[in-house]
Amino acid sequence: MLADPQPGSSRWASRIRLSQWLRFARAASLASLAALSGCASVGFVGQAAHGEWQLLHARRPIARIIANPATAPTLRARLQLVQDIRQFAVSDLGLPDNRSYRSYTDLRRPYVVWNVVAAPEFSVRPLQWCFPISGCVSYRGYFKERRARAFAAKLSARGDDVQVDGVTAFSTLGHFADPVLSTMLRYGDLDLAGTIFHELAHQLIYIPGDSEFDESFAMTVQAEGVSRWLAARGRSAELAGYLREQRLEDQIDALFAAGRTQLSRLYAESLPASLKRARKRAILAQVGERIRALEGQEHLDSGYDEWIKRGLNNASLASIGTYSDCVPGFEQLLRDNHGQLSQFYAAVRRIGKDPAARRALCRKPGGTPGTAPGTVPASVDGPADGS
Repeated sequence: MLADPQPGSSRWASRIRLSQWLRFARAASLASLAALSGCASVGFVGQAAHGEWQLLHARRPIARIIANPATAPTLRARLQLVQDIRQFAVSDLGLPDNRSYRSYTDLRRPYVVWNVVAAPEFSVRPLQWCFPISGCVSYRGYFKERRARAFAAKLSARGDDVQVDGVTAFSTLGHFADPVLSTMLRYGDLDLAGTIFHELAHQLIYIPGDSEFDESFAMTVQAEGVSRWLAARGRSAELAGYLREQRLEDQIDALFAAGRTQLSRLYAESLPASLKRARKRAILAQVGERIRALEGQEHLDSGYDEWIKRGLNNASLASIGTYSDCVPGFEQLLRDNHGQLSQFYAAVRRIGKDPAARRALCRKPGGTPGTAPGTVPASVDGPADGS
């Protein structure tokens, strides 16, 4: 496991690293429209458009890089692995067969973007920002770390809890041919495969404005895809380890969900703010202690140490719920369809058309009803973005 400033288990690390947090590609493409509408966040949308253009402009076909005798053997091997993963995604998982992840961009930096998640001081629901046509998201992504930190500092100064993390991938949800990035190759095979499966799942099915549904669906496809890929490649020892990590992550998800429930109840009480703050600190500290105890018991590192050292807050707990609360419902739906992915996708599409059915899916047995974070609306354009 690499020592980087973000959680690092193969399941959660993918959540943080993946581009699913950065769904403003369409907003970036509509920068001129935003300007015409008098948007206060033209600077934010503009930096997104420029950053996206740089990624796409620098991409090169993977097949050509592999065939080039001057290509470093390590890079060639990693890109050959990408080709295998990409083909498996189509042939065995039924994911889109398009131009995404068939090209490569060398970023020459550790992360592609830095994402900001925020929640009010006494709420576990993340703030949400909306953009013309492209819809609403519960994070803001910046191609320069200093801008992300500046925006986070403004939110913190007004009393919000904030979380800033680097991510290693970027997706346009299939609107453009997304490249594999050098940042994606820094981690292990399972993270790389999971990233590609997850992002292609978003290209297959994506419901605008329902992050919990979208991310939990993609997490389900990611986990199932990695398991099937390892089994198909005869990597049984790694599969056993991966499944063990999955079980640990399920237990940690439950601890975070319990913490969100405790905090929600606390915030609903009529208590002095000073007392709420003290109890909030105690609950968050207890969540961290329980995670560390579970890690010690299982002799596994979930990768949350850096978050716990920084101090857990509403934003960190809210962001985790986005990726986990609906997963049990999707897993049950996959079982109900006897593991047949084509039938599973068809069922997800049907449910995706009905908001009530989507919420019911998140209340399937094994889930954590009542803890889904939802969103707290900011302004249409959000606060000043620090551009």
